[in-house]
Amino acid sequence: MLVEKFLQGGAFMWPILICGIAGIAFAIERLYHLLKSDIAVDEFSQEITDVLKSSGVRPARDKCEEVSGPLGNIYMAALDHVGMGVASAEKAIENRGSIEMANLEKNMSWITFFIGTAPMLGFLGTVVGMIKAFDDIKVQNDISPAVVAGGISIALLTTAFGLIVAVILQFFQNLALNMIEGHILSMEKGSEALVETFMVLDHDGKLKN
Repeated sequence: MLVEKFLQGGAFMWPILICGIAGIAFAIERLYHLLKSDIAVDEFSQEITDVLKSSGVRPARDKCEEVSGPLGNIYMAALDHVGMGVASAEKAIENRGSIEMANLEKNMSWITFFIGTAPMLGFLGTVVGMIKAFDDIKVQNDISPAVVAGGISIALLTTAFGLIVAVILQFFQNLALNMIEGHILSMEKGSEALVETFMVLDHDGKLKN
C-alpha cells in the first residue's frame, strides 16, 4: 500500500526520498559520534585532579589520551600549556573549546538543509500536480472528478511525503541538538573544574610536570 502510494506520487517522490535517506544518514552519524564521546564529567574531572595531585601533568595527560571526546581533547590542550602558566592553559582551553564546538556541530547544517528541501520539493510536486490537473481538464474539456483525480493525487501525495520526511528529520535534529547542548555544558563545567585545580596546585606550589 505504501509503495503503491509512493509510486502514485510521481517523479518528485524520488528526490524527496533521497533527502530523507541522506538526512537520516547524517543524523545517525551525528548521534553515534555524540554518544561515543559522552563521558561522566564529574568522575573524569575528579580522576584527572587526583592524578595531577599525585603524579603530575604528564601522567594526567596520558590519562586524557585514553578518553575520546571533546572534554578529553580540551584537557589535553590545557595540560600541554599549563607549564607556561595557568593563564596560558586557560587560553588553550578557550581555543580548543571553539574547535570542539565546531566538531560537535559538524554536518548539522546538512540535516537542516534536507529538512527545508524535502517539503519544498513536496510543494513543487504539488504545483506540478495541479498543473497536470488543469491540463487534463483542458484536454478533456471536462471538470469531472475522474479527469482531475490523477493530478490532485500527485499534488497531495508529494506534499504529504515531503512533510513527513521533514518531521522525521526535525525529530533527529532536535535530539542531536539537545545532546550537543549537553556536551557544551560538560565542556564548560569540566574546564572550570580543571582551571580551579590548576590554580589551587599552582598556589600551593604542587603543580609539577
